[in-house]
Amino acid sequence: MRLSRYFLPILKENPKEAEIVSHRLMLRAGMLRQESAGIYAWLPLGKRVLDKVCNIVREEQNRSGAIELLMPTIQSADLWRESGRYDDYGKEMLRIKDRHERDMLYGPTNEEMITEIFRGYVRSYRDLPLNLYHIQWKFRDEVRPRFGVMRSREFLMKDAYSFDVDQAGAVHSYNKMFVAYLRTFARLGLRAIPMVADTGPIGGNLSHEFIILADTGESEVFCHADYLNKAIPGEDAPFDNRAGLQSVVDDWTSLYAATSEKHDEAAFTQAPKDKQLSARGIEVGHIFYFGTKYSEPLKAVVAGSDGKEVPVHMGSYGIGPSRLVAAIIEASHDENGIVWPEAVAPFHVGLANLKPGDAAVDAACDGLYSGLRNAGIDVLYDDTAERPGAKFATLDLIGLPWQVVAGPKGIAAGEVELKNRKTGERHSLSPESALARLTG
Repeated sequence: MRLSRYFLPILKENPKEAEIVSHRLMLRAGMLRQESAGIYAWLPLGKRVLDKVCNIVREEQNRSGAIELLMPTIQSADLWRESGRYDDYGKEMLRIKDRHERDMLYGPTNEEMITEIFRGYVRSYRDLPLNLYHIQWKFRDEVRPRFGVMRSREFLMKDAYSFDVDQAGAVHSYNKMFVAYLRTFARLGLRAIPMVADTGPIGGNLSHEFIILADTGESEVFCHADYLNKAIPGEDAPFDNRAGLQSVVDDWTSLYAATSEKHDEAAFTQAPKDKQLSARGIEVGHIFYFGTKYSEPLKAVVAGSDGKEVPVHMGSYGIGPSRLVAAIIEASHDENGIVWPEAVAPFHVGLANLKPGDAAVDAACDGLYSGLRNAGIDVLYDDTAERPGAKFATLDLIGLPWQVVAGPKGIAAGEVELKNRKTGERHSLSPESALARLTG
């Protein structure tokens, strides 16, 4: 993409309303625009990152055996009255009426709707287990939205919902999501620690929050320091082997890790002193097993192997892709801007032409641009008339993993500069060598 034809509204000054690093950098880098309190437009650069996050989330959900669908944002209040949550949920739920005066709501979550879909089609234990997920926008009318998309009112969520004939099957479904989440966050460049957590308004008796450690975290968390170095399950994780998968989860829950709501100081201090880690944490995922909490009131039943109807056991599993974008920035930035992990960077390479109109520089940049695009590499080509200093600042701010800089002096010597954004390492190479390094 040529920057001269792209929409990238960079801000030179820090926005006064931005309290944390991710909010400040997302606004400055032209990723977001606030439309009202806690509601944001995702501009092209931000949308590219959000899409890449969603693609990784989707790939790992599919790998675990979950099946994608898409549910609407607007739900009928009647479903929530069936479950008993309509009056209990609180002011966070945006309640509305349609033109026929029917009570509707903008979905804050989808337990009721997915259960209604399930009960409409599934009748036998032979159709189980089943895990359905979608990636959809949600709305919760937070009393104090803040920190940009870290705590916004409208947000993108991946929700998965599992259905099993009994508790043993439901725990296996829970374990699948547990391992899928470990893999998802690792692929996003994050070290997420599963911590025992409160179930909140969703309910249930088994729950883990996946937490990344960051100074700007919302709450204090406590864990064993060895979590920072544990090996992540590979692509061959035994999703269809109950005992094998349980052993992975047992290993990942064998050390102390808890949010402040579930913290047990006595248990925590049993770890060696040098392994006791307390820090601020950001929640990036939450998984629940809640048994028959929704299937019983909503009459989601199947015929068991003995022919008798039983309510299905359910779990729900959430990841917020929009929140994840901010969390990645909180975990990966420096004083000059964002430092994107390669897997989610909006472009892989930033190419800066320091003197557009110079025939030799233009020819070198055009060759690099064509070569990168032909190799399937996303490249943002700064072909604008901005000063070199402004171009360098923009490239650092938006945090693309690699920068290629071409100017008259370098091209005269047959060289361009290749810079790694994360390490800061710079190399002077021929354009051909730089292209080979980036496409190799």
